[in-house]
Amino acid sequence: MTNAYLPEGSLFQRPDNLTKCASADSLLRCVSTREVLEGVAMACDAQHDLLVKVGPFTGVIPRQEAALGIREGSTREIAILARVGKPVAFVVTGIELTDQGEPRPILSRCQAQALALSHLLSTLQPGQIIPAVVTHLEPFGAFVDVGCGVPSMIGIENISISRLPHPDQRFRVGQKIWAVVTGLDRERGRILLSHKELLGTWAENAARFTPGMTVPGTIRSVKDYGCFVELTPNLSGLAEPREGYVQGERVSVYLKSIQPQFMKIKLLLIDHLPPESQLPDLEYFQTDGVLQRWRYAPEGCQKPGYEAVFVQQPVT
Repeated sequence: MTNAYLPEGSLFQRPDNLTKCASADSLLRCVSTREVLEGVAMACDAQHDLLVKVGPFTGVIPRQEAALGIREGSTREIAILARVGKPVAFVVTGIELTDQGEPRPILSRCQAQALALSHLLSTLQPGQIIPAVVTHLEPFGAFVDVGCGVPSMIGIENISISRLPHPDQRFRVGQKIWAVVTGLDRERGRILLSHKELLGTWAENAARFTPGMTVPGTIRSVKDYGCFVELTPNLSGLAEPREGYVQGERVSVYLKSIQPQFMKIKLLLIDHLPPESQLPDLEYFQTDGVLQRWRYAPEGCQKPGYEAVFVQQPVT
């Protein structure tokens, strides 16, 4: 699938977007085509209208056109205020003249989002891998932009196999990620997403390691019987108990054994490590196509492990 409605920030520096925003004539042509363009929101005035840099012009997105749900009251004002200083998608609805005789484009982000949502709901299918941009993090999950500012959420339990205390341990705001569609709620206009299926199976992640290696990791939980240490977002091992080690810290660990039949990695804690200055880049094992089924456990494993089956849904 080629998605014509990408997360905000994908278009505003592209040559075709810059060309179409460069003159009043080219912007007027976009009124009839309803083509989605992008500019940067420079400010939000006292009426919560967004002032947008559109080529050499300052365009206006009226408050009620600034986001889906604003008109109905189902979307909070923060959805408008939070766009200041960031790219915004819009459809040009007209051009008026200022008191000084300068063209002022009148824009609608709401219409761009409606076009994007209609397109996504009619073309996506469960198991489809799509791009997204992280917009907001909460203890329960990560909110993402799936196209023109249309929001979706990845629950914290679906971010990775490794359990996290907070999504900020894996994502940062503004980060470009990949996600997999788990369902489509066309009646409520929602796209349901997951993420962990794209970070590799147990076997794919374990293939990076061999017994005898010493590698860095992060302690994700501390139990009486040992520490669970994350080696990759989708792979953890168990280290023997040792005093002075706490949840959340980086450590070096020695790999004692790797047991695919039990989906176990036995570790030995070696030393404390300083915290990382920034989150490491995510490594994806698949970034396109459609998943039919994803099984985390390796073949022959005596433990069932996590499995996802992506059921195709009829269009209603």
